[in-house]
Amino acid sequence: MRDQTESHPAEDSTGGEDADLQVMHRAFDALRAAYESKGGLSYKERMAYLKALSSAVKAQKDTLIAAVNEDFGNRSAVETCLAELTRIIESSSFARANLLDWMEPQEREVGWQLRPATAQVRYQPLGVVGIIAPWNYPIQLSLDPLVAAISAGNRALIKPSELTPKTSAALRALLKSVFPEDVVQIVEGDAKVGAAFAGLPFNHLLFTGSTKVGRAVMKAAAENLVPVTLELGGKSPFIVHSSFSTTQAAERAVWAKCFNSGQTCIAPDYALVHRAEVEGFVSAAQAAFAKMYPTVGDNADYTAIISENHHRRLMSLVSEAEQRGAKVVRCNPANEDDAKLGKKLPLTLIVDPPKDAACMTEEIFGTVLPVVPYDDFDEAVRFVNARPRPLALYYFDHKGKRVEEVLERTVSGGAGINEALIHVTQETMPFGGVGPSGMGSYHGYAGFRTFSHEKAVMHQSRMNGMNMLNPPYRGFAKLFQRLMGL
Repeated sequence: MRDQTESHPAEDSTGGEDADLQVMHRAFDALRAAYESKGGLSYKERMAYLKALSSAVKAQKDTLIAAVNEDFGNRSAVETCLAELTRIIESSSFARANLLDWMEPQEREVGWQLRPATAQVRYQPLGVVGIIAPWNYPIQLSLDPLVAAISAGNRALIKPSELTPKTSAALRALLKSVFPEDVVQIVEGDAKVGAAFAGLPFNHLLFTGSTKVGRAVMKAAAENLVPVTLELGGKSPFIVHSSFSTTQAAERAVWAKCFNSGQTCIAPDYALVHRAEVEGFVSAAQAAFAKMYPTVGDNADYTAIISENHHRRLMSLVSEAEQRGAKVVRCNPANEDDAKLGKKLPLTLIVDPPKDAACMTEEIFGTVLPVVPYDDFDEAVRFVNARPRPLALYYFDHKGKRVEEVLERTVSGGAGINEALIHVTQETMPFGGVGPSGMGSYHGYAGFRTFSHEKAVMHQSRMNGMNMLNPPYRGFAKLFQRLMGL
């Protein structure tokens, strides 16, 4: 741990720092000093803070919804409630209901050689944890990791995205109403602050964002040997078996892809559809979109793309694929022009894109869905396995044997069978990626464990025979070797 008097890496030769960096370092030092003097949070403190956080989210619901809406330029209030506010209320409630059991030391069996000793695993707070949150779900992905960190008894410093400043301000006010400054603080700033944040000597760092930035975060954390949990993304496949209802599969694909306008790390990134069913899938997707979103531009339920830059990036993915011969189907049931749509992008299907097209090599993160034909089941599985391991995989099929085969032959952070997105809502299951889509997990008990130190404790009884193993080695020591078959 860095000495309190050591200069911060962000300081220049004159000893000055940008204001945001100064605020960040002061906040970190205050949290670390509090942990060193007071230790981790007690069970009573954890329960009180978790309950207060849930109550504050409910009380400030309208403010939070308005802030996210302003940052996006239009964010469905229902989606904000479902994906952000409800998530925090549920995760807090689940943690409070189970926290006493989670904190209980776990007794472990002791080998006969060391009996009558006893063994147990104790869970201790790690100390000060850092949380770097992205812009796509700025409330959920700031506060959900915080629930896990507080459940484990830690103090926390949060860095939200600079792309959602109104939400960051609302979060700052909310957190101040719940936590003392020696328990939780939030710091704001641009990418420079984010880079410096990742280099702080936390006791654990959780980052949610792109794989590219995740590499930089992990590299910065490695300088201080800070353990990291990386929640990244990648290209999550949506596989439809030829025997499954095309209409049902297309409806679920449209819902999952258009929720938050596809700006979801576990959104389907491309659909694998049997070649004979592609035309029917595309038609069904158009019909499903028209039913869900008869209009787009003035539709409060249809979320805008976060920024003009991201909107242009998505349009360029479509243009590149179209120029290279892919069929592009734009779902625009009301035939609205670009001026009316603004930053909103109606669902756009790219049928049979080149395998090396940008839409097939980059994470899309928007309402663009490549539809990739396959000729047989084995080809579809091989297609997935030839690419980096995804954060989620969705498979639509009612035959259990094939479902098991897909689950056994593919590796993904999580999986959904005949559904998409909703597995992330289950507090009883860990959420995390694998390989390029992330490392580590949280939610529920998994989050408690991620932010806890599992201390192994052996307790030797007053009466024991350990002195029989003392040198010089003869007698019992030799007998012990024979008993072990050596």
